Amino acid sequence: MGTSPEVNLWSSAEHALDYLRKADSIPHRVEGETTLLEFIPASVARILDLGSGAGRLLALVKAARPRAEFVALDFSPTMLAELRRVFGDDPAVKIVEHDFDRPLPPMGRFDAVVSSFAIHHVTHERKRAIYREVFAMLSPGGVFCNLEHVASPSTELHRAFLGAISVEHEDPSNKLLGLEAQLGWLRNIGFEDVDCHWKWRELALFGGVKPSR
Repeated sequence: MGTSPEVNLWSSAEHALDYLRKADSIPHRVEGETTLLEFIPASVARILDLGSGAGRLLALVKAARPRAEFVALDFSPTMLAELRRVFGDDPAVKIVEHDFDRPLPPMGRFDAVVSSFAIHHVTHERKRAIYREVFAMLSPGGVFCNLEHVASPSTELHRAFLGAISVEHEDPSNKLLGLEAQLGWLRNIGFEDVDCHWKWRELALFGGVKPSR
């Protein structure tokens, strides 16, 4: 079910543009995004968007938290070009080019870190490392919200999911992992209030809070 450690097609303009053509049609996506916004405190001053893509989630969070400063991180040339087109003149948004197959660069502290359908493109080992790096860069009391594509517990359920989203062939860049394993990682890293806040088939919103003490 989508385990190709050596494959990541997101540097390809064709692959990125194909995703952008379909992004708005992903079933129930808006429900997950709306729920994510509920977990971003009104008082946040600085937010990191990991794997910003063309800036869909960034725009939503920015509209909901207009006083915050943002860092948008991505590595796809196509996505970076779109980010710069939309947000390049916005002083509240800093765009960082970085492939998070590698350790996240120093970017300071954040009150919230968000991500949308991005981290499942790295290996499981790297996923876990990213969660540790996110924990380290969060300020005490900071929140992590990951709207993500996770693995189904069975091949039959995975096939049913692909049918429900009208996809015939798995994206070879996907490296899907079950939800429970990732929740366990977050708890072991030190996050509190770890939970799955919303889920539809293989789409899940989960995260936690860095202890304030």
